[in-house]
Amino acid sequence: MEVVIERACGMDIHKDNITACILTSKGKEIRTFSTKTVFLLQLIDWIKQCECTHVAMESTGVFWKPIVNLHEAEGIEFLVVNAQHMKALPGRKTDVKDSEWIAKLLRHGLLKASFIPDRNQRELRELVRYRRSIIERKGQTT
Repeated sequence: MEVVIERACGMDIHKDNITACILTSKGKEIRTFSTKTVFLLQLIDWIKQCECTHVAMESTGVFWKPIVNLHEAEGIEFLVVNAQHMKALPGRKTDVKDSEWIAKLLRHGLLKASFIPDRNQRELRELVRYRRSIIERKGQTT
């Protein structure tokens, strides 16, 4: 199969940790990081050190959001992929295998990104949700 992306990173994201696999023509490197900000910054530094140009991750819950925000700030190309599409692919049982599988699919151009609004749109949506929650709480207390 044709390689479309020379240096690709696949991530399996959970509430407390991220398993990331960087695939290149020279092989693979896999690391696990905590989801605390200091470790997310280490993850970004590692991706940049490996000169990785593209990152793909499953869109599970809201856990992808801080990672996308950091990638976006650093100018790293990212894809958030529908988790249902990823689960339809056979043979994966561990976080390491998941991250490697995502990296392989990304490297060969086989992943379709979910729509992620730009940063301004995401921030506006958060503000509107916050405003709505305040109005609802205020309505409950009066």
